[in-house]
Amino acid sequence: MGDKPRYSRISDILDLAIFMSSKIQGVTISEIAQRYNVSRRTAERMRDSLTCIFPSVDEIETDDAQKHWGFINYSISNLISFTPKEIANIEQLQRRTTNKEMKEELGKTVEKLKSLNKKHSLPLENNIELYMQTEGYAVRQMPQYKISLETLDVIREAVQHSKIVTGIYHNKERLIEPLGMIYGEKIYLVAREKAKGDGIYNYLLHKFEQLKLTDQSFDKGDFDLQAYTNLSFGVFHGDILNVKLLFSPELAEEASKFNFHPTQSGKWNDDGTYTVNFKASGSREIIWHVFRWGAGCKILSPLSLKKEYKQYLLENLKNY
Repeated sequence: MGDKPRYSRISDILDLAIFMSSKIQGVTISEIAQRYNVSRRTAERMRDSLTCIFPSVDEIETDDAQKHWGFINYSISNLISFTPKEIANIEQLQRRTTNKEMKEELGKTVEKLKSLNKKHSLPLENNIELYMQTEGYAVRQMPQYKISLETLDVIREAVQHSKIVTGIYHNKERLIEPLGMIYGEKIYLVAREKAKGDGIYNYLLHKFEQLKLTDQSFDKGDFDLQAYTNLSFGVFHGDILNVKLLFSPELAEEASKFNFHPTQSGKWNDDGTYTVNFKASGSREIIWHVFRWGAGCKILSPLSLKKEYKQYLLENLKNY
């Protein structure tokens, strides 16, 4: 059985990824050889090539005597996707840069990402603000610290390839293991610091100086950025609070449409008020947000948060 010509291999590898992900129990070397009409040795090379491209391809335990290979964590349809925020960030960089060639290249990149993201049109439509940003019809206007493209590039490379970075933070040189970034009024770098052990910390990205990529690798372990951010109301982490907020009839409709936290649930009350429940840490940030709603928003629980809010109001009244 002869091997196929060299030019056909790339298409075969991509087809194998789709074929493999469609099988719950994965595929055997014999099935690969039969499907692509190649020798067993070539089938093994195809499997090895796929594992190099997709680390999640591994041996799957089955009841029969043959070894099966497949995607352990996810299917091929979920391997590559881009959130509206990611596309918006790139388009924002395109608008900011004064380099003509880079502006054109970033424009082409955004076009490609939008084309790839057509299959995710529903999530885009569900987030109007970010959808409008990616189309260039809206701008997120807020005070913001300037972050250089060089800094963002260093962090991107470090997160993507699990590389340690070195930099000056609060006048001290540090070895940082970047895990991701949190965007808001300020940009925070979520990372571990070699000198501090396994703890995870949030660093203000704009306060770093002389950030440089090193050739040292680190192990992210099972860290999940989304799961990490879901633990807090903003960027500060601490004890998890079971928060219950009550909104007046005047604010109830608006509150029922507001996204407070990924864990939230809400219900309408008979008197026209609306109750929101969620679990998160970061009491000070929760208090700041409650204050923005005015007198129409009350903290029902926990009692500790209610007392902290009253103390916050009293302290601020002293200044007037």
